Amino acid sequence: MTILWTPSEQALSESALARFARANGFDAGEYAALHAWSVSDLGGFWSALWDFCGVIGDKGAVAFVANDAAWMTGARFFPEARLNLAENLLRGEDDALAVFAADETGASESLSRAVLAADVARVASGLTEAGVVPGDRVAGVLPNRPEALVAMLATLAIGAVWTGCSPDFGAQAIIDRIGQVEPKVLFAAPAYRYAGRDHDIGRRIREVLDATPSVETLVISGPGAMPDGSGQRQENFGSDKSPAYRRVPFDHLALILYTSGTTGAPKAIVHRTGGVLLQHLKEHVLHGDVRPGDRLIWYTNTAWMMYPWMVSALAAGAAIVLYDGAPVLKTDRGLDPSPLWHLAERAGVTHLGVSPKYLATLEAERYAPGERHDLGALRALMVCGAPCLPHQFDWVYEAVKSDMMFASISGGTEILGCFLIGSPIHPVRRGELTVPALGHAVAVLDERGAPVIGRRGELVCTEPFPSMPLTFWGPGGTQRYHDTYFGDRPEIWTHGDVAELTGTGGGYVHGRSDSTLKPGGVRIGTSEIYAICDRFPEIEDCLVFGATHDGDEEVVLAIKPAGGIWITGDFVTTIRTLIRTEASPRHVPARVHLVSDVPYTINGKRVEGAARATVNGDPVKNLSALANPDCLAEYAGLRREEAL
Repeated sequence: MTILWTPSEQALSESALARFARANGFDAGEYAALHAWSVSDLGGFWSALWDFCGVIGDKGAVAFVANDAAWMTGARFFPEARLNLAENLLRGEDDALAVFAADETGASESLSRAVLAADVARVASGLTEAGVVPGDRVAGVLPNRPEALVAMLATLAIGAVWTGCSPDFGAQAIIDRIGQVEPKVLFAAPAYRYAGRDHDIGRRIREVLDATPSVETLVISGPGAMPDGSGQRQENFGSDKSPAYRRVPFDHLALILYTSGTTGAPKAIVHRTGGVLLQHLKEHVLHGDVRPGDRLIWYTNTAWMMYPWMVSALAAGAAIVLYDGAPVLKTDRGLDPSPLWHLAERAGVTHLGVSPKYLATLEAERYAPGERHDLGALRALMVCGAPCLPHQFDWVYEAVKSDMMFASISGGTEILGCFLIGSPIHPVRRGELTVPALGHAVAVLDERGAPVIGRRGELVCTEPFPSMPLTFWGPGGTQRYHDTYFGDRPEIWTHGDVAELTGTGGGYVHGRSDSTLKPGGVRIGTSEIYAICDRFPEIEDCLVFGATHDGDEEVVLAIKPAGGIWITGDFVTTIRTLIRTEASPRHVPARVHLVSDVPYTINGKRVEGAARATVNGDPVKNLSALANPDCLAEYAGLRREEAL
């Protein structure tokens, strides 16, 4: 396996991961042993992490309590602890930079830790005056601006529970999510700007309010006016009180996030205070080598799990960089992929997170950020949301920066973190996710249920960890949670990914188990087909899914041509030949169709299942989870005899 980057001797001795290893009796070169300790002595590892990162709070005398009858779901971490998530995020020197925020117009603002804490204190006081008590839910429909950050931190400061949606979600998608958890207060921005256009969503917010009678107080954020007759009291919170943090138990509710909901109503996943903090400190401080004074951004909206993940970098002493806008703008001269890179240069970003799809757009536009921008501060580039393809690793080191850590990471909303992640003390191997994360007993099981290396199977985790969800919100939530992740293997977390661990200690994620194809009864992944299609500039986007035919499943490839490109039969033959040569004969699509769009969730993930259901004549269970559901009408008309 080709090594594309090797850590410096300084990283091997001075990175936080190396220092943490030494502090616990391991050499930096003994990661396998360190990892084995982290998943066998669970109390020892997580307690050591608490101390190493200087968590504010009372840890208590007990770090881990096992439950032999329910090994995963019955385990408890730090049952005596008391802490506050916002208190840990807002610590630091008063004059240190906390937030650098910018939008696509170039406007920006900076907030010191003292200013951010004061803003949080004012809003926290207002929430208390509005009757919010620990355990109450507070919701936000807000763009990625400081107002959303302040609202979330204020909620956490008083022990309430934060849940958020992005303002570009449709009314029903918002209702399907926050409506489940009955928020008492709603923060909303009735207008936002994206991709050069102003969007007025005042009426959408009104629909949400009408469908969510639990909301007693509406807090308007940013420009825009609500239609008359909203029926809720509108507040502009203000106070000069000093910050006061309510310390709560380790398992106290902190955040509620949602699955994409493509197979039914979105699941409302409840995350616990201590689990969020320890998981994110581990990932930022140890795996990301995020240091005080660093500046981290992940391109995200306020609904995705990467938003609270990014915010938690504050607890590592870093400033976070917020961007409100589109990462690629349309101009008279074509696409402009520069906004994030201008921001990275201007803010001195040290850690940048994006998606593989965004990297593919840069490559297709022949946009080399390293040639156009001063990225001297950048030490780490990270990607998640989909498998990152091997050739994209090459492109990153050629077009962005040759001397930095590149981390393709994989986890999920369910764990609010990563099972496979980067490392500042490991080489980057082409196409590989670098290491299993500390504290996660990751394995890949074959059809026998046996752990395998170098072969594909189900990604599982066999030991408990603090960021496991507390429950799913709502009636029967605990049972639904158990059925989802422990239904196939009692007390073994089954994540729903097809993965492969390697002899070098890294791994691959080949896609979701529910999108795995089985032509002729042989299970194959879709990532190889996407990898090949992504090489062709003639293809703007594509979708791979299975369709029923003669009692079997056949592979269908839907191609969205790039603008002005005519896809011919000879071109399709070229793709089929390359797939046969570089993947396998079973990967070769039985049908290739041209489409005008590809269905995505509102969180930006391809939805193979919706296309498969539509082509097979089955209902799509939750259209509100899709960003562009209208495109499915085209898939309903795809005919086998009309394929290329």
